[in-house]
Amino acid sequence: MKPITTFLSYAKSHPFWLLGVTSFTVLIGSLCFFSFYQLLWGNADEALKYGFFAGLVGFTATAIGSFPAFFIKTLPQKVEDSLLGASAGMMLAASVFSLLLPAIEASNYLYPTSKFMTLAVVCFGMVLGVLLLFAIDAMTPHIHRQIGHHGPQVASFSGTWLYAFTIVIHNFPEGMALGISFVQPELEIGVPLTIAIALQDIPEGLVVVLALRALGLSNAKAVLFGMVSGLMEPIGALFGVFVSSGFPQAYPIGLALSASAMIFVVSHEVIPETHRNGHQTIATL
Repeated sequence: MKPITTFLSYAKSHPFWLLGVTSFTVLIGSLCFFSFYQLLWGNADEALKYGFFAGLVGFTATAIGSFPAFFIKTLPQKVEDSLLGASAGMMLAASVFSLLLPAIEASNYLYPTSKFMTLAVVCFGMVLGVLLLFAIDAMTPHIHRQIGHHGPQVASFSGTWLYAFTIVIHNFPEGMALGISFVQPELEIGVPLTIAIALQDIPEGLVVVLALRALGLSNAKAVLFGMVSGLMEPIGALFGVFVSSGFPQAYPIGLALSASAMIFVVSHEVIPETHRNGHQTIATL
């Protein structure tokens, strides 16, 4: 299909897409604003404080990973694919051990006599996570260096902006998972998850900056943007705390939602990028 040349013309010819993007943006923006207002001037609870702090840890890790790009001009493609493969592995481990298994445990606590309800709640959350990420992926114009253009064919966006949207799709679920993991007062879920996501954010931040520089950005702009991209994690954390603290079932549903969202990102975005250059074995290992 031939790309439509402007955002406006695409919006006019796809009113449901425009409605979806607008509604989703307003929803996320208003919930995050309300959470941030509570954090600064309201009576914020511990979950909101811990979740936001965890998001800031993810942002800091991304910034730390971005900074070495000032001194590293390029990485061999094999090394870059290996770093992304390591990030994918840590995200999968965090999804299972820090999100999915605690979701089953929390759901079992609510329905101790019904294994069907225990698993039904978790499966429902996983389906919601897939639908959420599928909607974001379908609504957002973005690009992969090896796979090419995804989402709406809006040609007026430069390659840099399209790659920026790809980073947003990647980082938001991570932040959402961090926020949800601190909804309960116990810290044995949130702390390990924060450590795992922060560890994978470091190599990922470096790869992101190198990719931005390959798209034509100057060294300073690429590093700055790589650091700023990490802000999606505290924003996602604020959203995650808000949506998962309304009723008892929201916690296991939220954990399962975050798990499936992160698995979606790994399967749909990260792994395909590591398997396009002939280094799939080392990336998988």
